[in-house]
Amino acid sequence: MPVAAAAPLISSVQKLVLYETRARYFLVGSNPAETKYRVLKIDRTEPKDLVVIDDKHVYTQQEVRELLGRLDLGNRTKMGQKGSSGLSRAVSAFGIVGFVRFLEGYYIVLITKRRKMADIGGHAIYKIEDTNMIYIPNDSVRVSHPDEARYLRIFQNVDLSSNFYFSYSYDLSHSLQYNLTVLRMPLEILKTETTQTRQESFDIFEDEGLPTQGGSGVFGICSKPYKKYVWNAKLLEAVQSAVHRDWLLYIIHGFCGQSKLLIYGRPIYVTLIARRSSKFAGTRFLKRGANCEGDVANEVETEQILYDASVMSFSAGSYSSYVQVRGSVPLYWSQDISTMMPKPPITLDQADPYAHVAALHFDQMLQRFGSPIIILNLVKEREKRKHERILSEELVAAVTYLNQFLPPEHAIIYIPWDMAKYTKSKLCNVLDRLNVIAESVVKKTGFFVNRPDSYCSILRPDEKWNELGGCVVSTGRLQTGVLRTNCVDCLDRTNTAQFMVGKCALAYQLYSLGLIDKPNLQFDTDAVRLFEELYEDHGDTLSLQYGGSQLVHRVKTYRKIAPWTQHSKDIMQTLSRYYSNAFSDADRQDSINLFLGVFKPAEGKPHLWELPTDFYLHHKNTLSLSQTRQSYTYWWTTGVLKHLPLPFDEVTCAENRRKLTVKKFHKYEEEIDIHNEFFRPYELSSFDETFCLAMTNSTRDFMPKNVGIDPSPFTVRKPDETGKSVLGNKNNREETVLQRKTAASAPPPPSEEAVSSSSEDDSGTDKEDEGAVSQRSTPVKVTDTGDNTKITENVVQATKDVYGVNLSDIPSEDDLAIYTRFVQLGQSQHKQDKGSQQFCSKHLLDKVINLIPISSFSQDNIYEVQPPRADRKSIEIFHAHIQAGRGNMQPLGRDDFLMYREYIRNRYM
Repeated sequence: MPVAAAAPLISSVQKLVLYETRARYFLVGSNPAETKYRVLKIDRTEPKDLVVIDDKHVYTQQEVRELLGRLDLGNRTKMGQKGSSGLSRAVSAFGIVGFVRFLEGYYIVLITKRRKMADIGGHAIYKIEDTNMIYIPNDSVRVSHPDEARYLRIFQNVDLSSNFYFSYSYDLSHSLQYNLTVLRMPLEILKTETTQTRQESFDIFEDEGLPTQGGSGVFGICSKPYKKYVWNAKLLEAVQSAVHRDWLLYIIHGFCGQSKLLIYGRPIYVTLIARRSSKFAGTRFLKRGANCEGDVANEVETEQILYDASVMSFSAGSYSSYVQVRGSVPLYWSQDISTMMPKPPITLDQADPYAHVAALHFDQMLQRFGSPIIILNLVKEREKRKHERILSEELVAAVTYLNQFLPPEHAIIYIPWDMAKYTKSKLCNVLDRLNVIAESVVKKTGFFVNRPDSYCSILRPDEKWNELGGCVVSTGRLQTGVLRTNCVDCLDRTNTAQFMVGKCALAYQLYSLGLIDKPNLQFDTDAVRLFEELYEDHGDTLSLQYGGSQLVHRVKTYRKIAPWTQHSKDIMQTLSRYYSNAFSDADRQDSINLFLGVFKPAEGKPHLWELPTDFYLHHKNTLSLSQTRQSYTYWWTTGVLKHLPLPFDEVTCAENRRKLTVKKFHKYEEEIDIHNEFFRPYELSSFDETFCLAMTNSTRDFMPKNVGIDPSPFTVRKPDETGKSVLGNKNNREETVLQRKTAASAPPPPSEEAVSSSSEDDSGTDKEDEGAVSQRSTPVKVTDTGDNTKITENVVQATKDVYGVNLSDIPSEDDLAIYTRFVQLGQSQHKQDKGSQQFCSKHLLDKVINLIPISSFSQDNIYEVQPPRADRKSIEIFHAHIQAGRGNMQPLGRDDFLMYREYIRNRYM
């Protein structure tokens, strides 16, 4: 079945300007080229209702100017009072976060600042830098309420400038595998969907310029977002059905980082995207376990994307991704923090003998990821007082119960591993054991790559490559199943385990793209150091969002190479986490509940701050009984089992096709032209915007600066052979200098008992506070003047080792003659030294061969170029060529006919 030419739809509303009159707000949105405009009219005379009108018309720039001019003129004539006449410009923006109402009227939340954080195949991913919240009703109809200001403060406690991301053309709520699978739908299905879409909601402006015949059309595809990872879904509910889809901008919360891996000059972008679930979201001790719908606390989907940046197109480029998940243990459990203990006791809140909540959770995972679902449980197994082991015992019972109804080939795989016990042991290497687990996991799930296996891997197959799981298709490989990692907090131990699995998957991804000869990566290589730094930023950010502090235990801690100063930092992070959990988590939880629409203020209801608990808000079955009861044995959704191991969400079926919006465009239309979107040839580019994405670079930041070092990022380096210190924080200048001074006299790293005696598990801080430019920005290197001698000794090497010859030996006479000719040639190019050139050539260099310039230019050097003179015949030929290009052909002469006849005779006879 032929595959259609398809491309993601690009939103045509990327620049917004809000104009205001006394009666209305006019929101004018345009594409980046400012050739197409849309207009929203927002009524300001309704005190509590939201009235938004979208005429669905696409305006030109001239039409918008005329429209705004008429509005300005009309409001001047109607409203004569001072300060209320005419049309005034209120604010410029880049997108709409949504509309929200508390006890008075509605507010509109606009994105006023953005920053580019990553690029995937030309599709830009932006981070929200600043927002503006504007009250819609005017003062004459406003009905004041005494508690409105307090709700507004609580809502604004959710800092939208901290780790919220969006894209105009790339669906961040779905994985790369899903997005590219949708683009490869069969041609017949896309034609059917296009016909149905036109019949259901025909819009003449959607298909404007569409060719009726011919093969130059391209299908533009837009899928519905996965609402679980969309954080402004409730804010857009009020206008979702009333406005064009280009106005709807879906944002995710979590982490996004990108680094450049240079392999002998070939740019490979390594991107890490973490999507935090908006269901059952909250802070560390206030959100544990799962709710009645199977949504777990601290659920984050982490995707690592690898692609060759030298080719930008989704259809022609090489792309690979791997997805893994973290989340709290899917049971009804909690911890009581009223006791003010560092480790509050774990209690099971409800008995669940038929694993109802776990069944709902794993059913969601089977739909999204397919099978097998692999659980890596890192909680403690042996304790003097039963604490974490309570969760392990219940989870084992739930998985055992659910597996008896699944086919054996699709059963949930449970891997228990007490990471804390292995950390304390001096005989075991934690990361070696994790590497074994990672290899087995990646072999079972496989990974996604959009190109078939290279011929060299077929000709010389690797043993590990032949054992790789997943689903092999004609266009590449698909990941089937997912690893779900958890400890108690899903922060420190989980981040280290996910890093090891990601490192193993990264090796397979590089091998599949033909960049390494074996699917294996060693520690202390530039590639792994770059990936480790990316994962530490990822872990710090997620830990700050959930736990209130940075990571306590890092990869270096488990490798036992952390500096002696790291232990004191761990203690400070533990105290920071404890303070946050005890004093600020309750306010943060109220803000999240209000922002996500879990709590909706209303007259006659208790206020948010008056509720003793939010348990009833997140567990809907406590307020009303469900009309449908799930089966105890067939606990999965109908149709999911039939398509396993493939995920049901990626299968081509009628239910999934209803989630797609398919339009047909000319191949040069702006809505699907990613080349035009990325390079923007229609506007004058500035350096600030062009180079705003300051990525970490493996060559600049990690490769040693020593001359003669192997530039491969897969070469194992010594700790002192790196462009960045591997022992400390990359942004801490003082620590870098201190480490160099105390390297020889530093005590051994703390014992494993001391390492594991810090905080209970996990934590995180956003690197944005440390780097003002970008989360992936490069720190400024500071050199200590007192260590210049030591640095010089490390950098300078013997010339025999570097070049293979000893430059201190006396050069031969032939070499001296060649060098003298080279110097004379350089001197002869300077106009200022013409006199000395003649003197040298006559007296000192009589025996040297005089070099004649081979260029046609009499003066040809780096300072000036004097073009040669063209003869008359050449000028006539050139003029004839120009006239022929304009259609003015000169008559052929007798010589031309003779030459053409001779050419035909020699060529064909």
